[in-house]
Amino acid sequence: MVEAFMLIQTEVGRAEVVAKQVAALPGVLSSEYVTGPYDVVVRVTSETLADLQATVVTSVQAVEGITRTLTCPIASASA
Repeated sequence: MVEAFMLIQTEVGRAEVVAKQVAALPGVLSSEYVTGPYDVVVRVTSETLADLQATVVTSVQAVEGITRTLTCPIASASA
């Protein structure tokens, strides 16, 4: 299994709505709207890195109101 954090910037005033829509997508473990340079932080998972990019990241990026994403694969899981 591969996990990653996705940092998402949204259109002004759309962070809460985007976070809720993203939370319902397959492969999304958690989705929170936050303050700071990014508006939403999402934890995603998939079987492989290629599958993560091809399916999970692509489906998240398709959500209306997202202007930019940064995907950060987790190098090692914490125990």
